[in-house]
Amino acid sequence: MKQRVSIQTADFNLADEIAALRAGDKRIGAVCSFIGTVRDRNDGNDVSAMELEHYPGMTEKSIEAMIDEAHKRFDIYGARVIHRVGLLQPLDQIVLVAVTSAHRGESFQACEFLMDYLKTQAPFWKKEETPEGARWVDARVSDDAALAKWGIRASNG
Repeated sequence: MKQRVSIQTADFNLADEIAALRAGDKRIGAVCSFIGTVRDRNDGNDVSAMELEHYPGMTEKSIEAMIDEAHKRFDIYGARVIHRVGLLQPLDQIVLVAVTSAHRGESFQACEFLMDYLKTQAPFWKKEETPEGARWVDARVSDDAALAKWGIRASNG
């Protein structure tokens, strides 16, 4: 079985990850991917750097369960999620979500589902470096509308 989830400090290469996800599977007719990057602003504040932390083991288990759910909801063949942790700078890649299927619709939906879950439910915390100093914040974004479209209840994490 191909590795589905990686939490890592190292950067990733989109072409390499897509090639590995597609390798040898002639059924694949669609690949959808999303890459999130570090911005230099958040909530109206300048951000010069960001540090991401997680709970090792718990985070991977949570994302694996999310991928299992995507397989139940959508007709997809494979999925790959990479989320970086550690110190990151503006323009750095943070997250990759990639999904394969026979047709584009399923890939697009599953990719959006997985990204919505990551952004709202996955257990990550970030420290932003701003002109006013460093501040730790929960990396999860409250987005009840994103969750509701997938039938997921918001957690009061």
